[in-house]
Order: sequence, then C-alpha cells, then structure tokens
Amino acid sequence: MTVHIIVDEARYTDIMEPVKVRAPSIRDVARIAGVSYQTVSRALNDSENIKSSTKERVLEVVEQLGYRPNQAARALVTSRSRTIGVLTSQVAHYGPSTSLQAIEEAAREAGYLITTTSLATSDYYAITDRLEHLMSQAIEGLVVIAPQVRVFDAIRELDIRIPLVTLDSTGRNDNSSLSVDQISGARLATRHLIDLGHRDIIHLAGPQDWIEAEARMRGFLDEVIEADLNVRAPILGDWTVDFGYHVGRELTRFRDFTAVFAANDQMALGLIHAFRDAGLDVPRDISVVGFDDIPEAAHYWPPLTTVRQDFVEIGRRSIALLLGELGGERNRHHDQISPELIVRDSTAFRR
Repeated sequence: MTVHIIVDEARYTDIMEPVKVRAPSIRDVARIAGVSYQTVSRALNDSENIKSSTKERVLEVVEQLGYRPNQAARALVTSRSRTIGVLTSQVAHYGPSTSLQAIEEAAREAGYLITTTSLATSDYYAITDRLEHLMSQAIEGLVVIAPQVRVFDAIRELDIRIPLVTLDSTGRNDNSSLSVDQISGARLATRHLIDLGHRDIIHLAGPQDWIEAEARMRGFLDEVIEADLNVRAPILGDWTVDFGYHVGRELTRFRDFTAVFAANDQMALGLIHAFRDAGLDVPRDISVVGFDDIPEAAHYWPPLTTVRQDFVEIGRRSIALLLGELGGERNRHHDQISPELIVRDSTAFRR
C-alpha cells in the first residue's frame, strides 16, 4: 500500500517565517499609561495642558516601549513638520561637511530633523530642482551652504517664503546671511605678506561664480591698493590641488613675484608641490598663504600659514538664527564671525 503525505506548503511557509514584531504605537502607550492617546500627544508635544505627574508617567512608558512618534503623522495633526532643509554643494569638502554636522547636532537638540540635498552641478535648472525638492518635503526653514551666485538667483526667482539663512559673504542679504568675514580674512593674509616685506604678491583666486572667492579677491585687492603696491590681476582657479599645481608650474617660468596668497588650502598645496618640483624652497624663495585651515594644513611641508574659519560655529549660528525666525523674531542682530590668521612655516621675510 502506498502512503501519500500531503504537505500544506502555505502553512509550512508561515511557520518557518520569522515572527514580525509590530512597532509600538501611540495607542499602546496610552493603554499602558492609562490615559487617552490625545494625552500622550500633549505630553510628547510639551503642552502646558497636562499635569506634570501625568506627563512623567507617559514619558516613562514611552521610554520603556521605545516608542518613536511618526513624524509624518505628527505633521498632519500639527501642520508642522519640524524639519529644516539644507542645500549644500560639495558636502565631501571639509568646510561644508563640518558646518553640516554642526547644523544637524544643533537642530536635533532643538527637536528638529534635517533633510539635506547637495548640488552635483552649478547648472541653474539643477539648483531650482534641488530647491523645489526640499520645498516638497514641507520644510519649515532652509539653510543654504552653497555660496554660488546662481543659487541666490534661483532663491529670488522661486520666491521662497519660509525662514531662510544663507552663507553670503558679500552682505547682499543682511537679514538672513551669515558667514565668516571673508574680506577681513583675505586682508589678514595679504597684510601678513606685506608685513614680511613682500611687494610682488600674486593672488590665486577661486571660481568666479563663488561668492566666497569674490569676497577673498576683494579683500586681497583692498589691502594691496591700501599699501600702494602694484596691482596684479588675480588668477581664477577652481579650488583643486591639481589646478594649484598647474598654476605653480606656469608661475615658475617667470619668477617675477615673491609670495602667493591662495584662496584655499588645497590650491596652496598644489602651488607648494609645483615650486618644490622646480627646485624652489618654500618659504626661502617663495612664501605661500592659504585659506580655511583644513586639518591637513598643519601637516603640509612646510606647515601652511593660512586663515582659519570656524565652520562649526557657522553651523551653530545658522540654526540659532533660523530658530529665532521660526519663533517670530525679526531683524535679529548677528555679526559676521571673525577669521583668524594662523602663522606657520610657509611664509618668511622677503630675502
């Protein structure tokens, strides 16, 4: 006799699948705490219309269950997303990434989430696309750490009506702009070279479309003109080490200068490399100053004289300014952050 064994595959599959544990809900918290779910909501939103003892009991249950409020649902109920958008360019670079980290920490301490989008290109349509993407997230405020002229053109054209903080070093929008004083920093760097006796100074600038590059170029020119030195046309760069190296190789063909102020530390590194390849000594033959004071600057050879920006403070102040606007404050007074000249071994008295 043949025995046929029939297996219920559907039932067998159900048995073998791991049991899915449902995340605790607001109604679970309410049931265990012995209150209504509206009371739980009041406790989580720090409402004044709840007894302190009840609030403590609710928060204890929240902690025990590991309950995390659904931000999307909360936004529907309160009409607030408690989310801040950040538009940035080149997040991988030291300055923007450091400021972004400080922004995230300050926002989290204030009970806000951060949603970030970065610009792959400076194309106008790419900028407007990223801004519209952030606006579609129902953000309550916007921080822009993409200091390019086209970004500000797009912001004006989109007529963004939520609180906005930008890093605009030229003071075009005083009520919502925040930055390190780039012009002052460039003047510090240039004055340092002049005080060392240098009279033929070249400025390797950043890209023309960048507001920071424009401000640093302006500071350099202001200081040179004030010292009554011969004004040389700045060289427009692209922030990269490779471009700094290329310019350095070209400059060594003429040797009609004794110092270079580079608009960032990466281009300064490229310059130093090129000068050394040409058999020149930094700083004995040529002095070099950078800008930003990236962590590696102290370990260049020679260690780089540069202008330090406090990127962490920029991030913190951005959130403080934005939260002030969200709280109804207008025309808050905020000074630019002062830069600091860090003198190391890449500069010396003119021989």
